[in-house]
Amino acid sequence: QVQLVDSGGGSVQAGGSLRLSCVPSISTGSLIYMSWFRQAPGKEREWVSYISKSGTNRYADSVKGRFTISRDNAKDSLYLQMNSLVPEDTGIYYCAASTTWIDPMDARAYMYWGQGTQVTVSS
Repeated sequence: QVQLVDSGGGSVQAGGSLRLSCVPSISTGSLIYMSWFRQAPGKEREWVSYISKSGTNRYADSVKGRFTISRDNAKDSLYLQMNSLVPEDTGIYYCAASTTWIDPMDARAYMYWGQGTQVTVSS
């Protein structure tokens, strides 16, 4: 069983920045995919970004150019740097991880999830 602890959320004004962190209970080198998802009130959970073990990454169109995902295997941590935040970015952000090859944009494929961290962007 892999446990994930995500943190770094908060309240910011539009245009601000936040950096989310996710620390797994095992080495990040053992995780093939690590992703960030978010869920806004009343909406389904949506994929934001993923990074593979090899460093390949992708972003949802809504965050491309503003968010940067990274993983530091030396520190066994995953990060999401979020810049130029807009109110539509508000939601609970979840870290997810997989030890197997999956569709990294499909929330249903992930076995391991963080508890979520709240991000609130005000206009």
